Formats: sequence, structure tokens, C-alpha cells
Amino acid sequence: MILFIQNDLIKEAEGMSNTVVITGAFSYTGKYTTRLLLERGLNVRTLTGHPPGTDAVRGVTVFPYNFDRPTELERSLDGASTLINTYWVRFPRRQTTFETAIQNSRTLIRAARDSGVKRIVHVSIANPSLASPLGYYKGKALVEQAVRESGLSYCIVRPTVIFGIEDILINNIAWFIRKLPIFGIPGDGKYGVRPIHVEDMARLLGDAIDGEDSAVMNAVGPETYSFEELVRLIARSINRSVRPFHVPAPMAYASTKLMGWLLRDVVLTWEEYKGLMDNLLAPEGPATGKTRLSEWLTENAEKVGSCYASEVARHYDLGR
Repeated sequence: MILFIQNDLIKEAEGMSNTVVITGAFSYTGKYTTRLLLERGLNVRTLTGHPPGTDAVRGVTVFPYNFDRPTELERSLDGASTLINTYWVRFPRRQTTFETAIQNSRTLIRAARDSGVKRIVHVSIANPSLASPLGYYKGKALVEQAVRESGLSYCIVRPTVIFGIEDILINNIAWFIRKLPIFGIPGDGKYGVRPIHVEDMARLLGDAIDGEDSAVMNAVGPETYSFEELVRLIARSINRSVRPFHVPAPMAYASTKLMGWLLRDVVLTWEEYKGLMDNLLAPEGPATGKTRLSEWLTENAEKVGSCYASEVARHYDLGR
């Protein structure tokens, strides 16, 4: 049974050279990364705001985030050589905003430095910018800035769309295609996506802990699609006939807001619409992932979109 560890209950056998702390070890990307770290013989601790569920990774020591108690936060990091930071919020909800996420991230980075952590592997987003009018992308850029200014060795990994059985975007596009004969494409649909498989993303994070030099890399797969091509590919892969049609972005967003209300979820945020349509999810450069989405969809055609994946239920336990 995995329990929250509140104070100094850290195994004496854990050495600094092989102890890694990862935020969100039971989350989508975190789960795959944690399994990889354990397979490599590393001691793994996690910081999380959610108690582990039935699919929790075994063999992990669990601590709460303790952003409001920096001393306790430092203790949970003490003795670790590397922090893999996946912490962020997809959208503001209740008391959690992009501003609080930025502040919490800065607190975490300071705690890592003060506890003796030597390296941070930080998960960002493709094309963050301090000048962005989008809170998500500007917030990500501010956290990157804090990582760079920490004085620690770092690797900043910038993913686009991460696909896998438990993913949100690809799965839910497939779910809508299974349910409806038409699919609304915001704008012209020509903006690009370079999706990366979750296991490739986990490998990038796991490999990055061994580096010494600071670096920034895009996490992108070997295939690039326009959004309309992506929708058509998913439809063909799951053997469904669908008629894409183009709609203005505000109308598409209004439709997803309505569907979100019906599904008790946030299907897609306005900032995600804007990031997608501004072509921020198709950075140039060599592929860092090997798995081809087209092949993966063919292999998993029966599973993809068979159930709706609720982001809100996943993080806020609404009994779905």
C-alpha cells in the first residue's frame, strides 16, 4: 500500500546518485516515466496533489507537494540528484490559476536547489513565449525562465501532443468521430501537429537525467499532420466515415463548451484552440520520438476512442 510520507521517512539506502524525484508519478506522462526509471534501477519518489489510485506505480515513495510549507518540500527532495518536473495546470479551476501554478513552480525550483538537487528535467510546451497573450504559453515561459535562473543544470523538454491509450486529444477526437457523422474543423485546418508517443516522451525524460550540460529540446514525433489531415487519419484508422466541415474558431469553441457542459468536462480550452491554430504544435527540427502515429492508430484501432477520456474526472474525481 502506498501512503503519503509527511516528514523524514526516507530510506537510508537511497543514494544521491540514484534517487530521482518526479512530480505526478501517477499522472499520464509521469506514470510511463516512473516505470522506466524503476526499470533502470533508480530509487523514485514523487510529489503529488492526488493520492494514488488503483493504477498507481508500485515502488514509489509518495510526498504531498507542500508548496505552502517550503521546509517540508525541501525534506521530500533531500538526497535526490535530479528533479523531473511535470507540474502544471491545463486550465484555471477554483483557486488554481496559471499565476498560482507559476508561483508554485518557483517554490519547487527553489526547494530543489536548496535541498541539494543537482539537475532539473523540466516538462514545458512547444513554443512558449514571454510575449505570448496566452496565459498558458506565457506561464510556461516564465517557469522556464525560473529553471534557467536556478543555477542548476537543466534539460527543458518541450512536447506538443502526447499520444497513447490514455491521452485526451487523440482519443477524444476518435470518440467524437465514433459518435457523430460530422466533425467541425476550426478555421482552415491547415495548422500543424507533430505528435509524440508517451513512451518516447518518457524515454526523453529518463535519458535527460544523465546529462550534465543544460539543454532545451522539442519532443516531437516523426510525422507531421495538418489538423484536418489528423482528423481524417483517425477516422480511417478506426474505420469510420466522417465529413469534416470548416467553422470559425469562436463557433467551434462554443460547440466544445456546450459539449463540455454535457460531458462535465473541459473538452478544449480557448488557449488550446489558439495555440493549435497559431501553429505552435508543429515546431521544426529533427524528430526526437520514433513511434509513428499512423502505425500506432492502426495497431490500436479498436481501443482508441472507445471511451471518452475526461480530464476533469481524472484530476478532480467526479465519479466518472
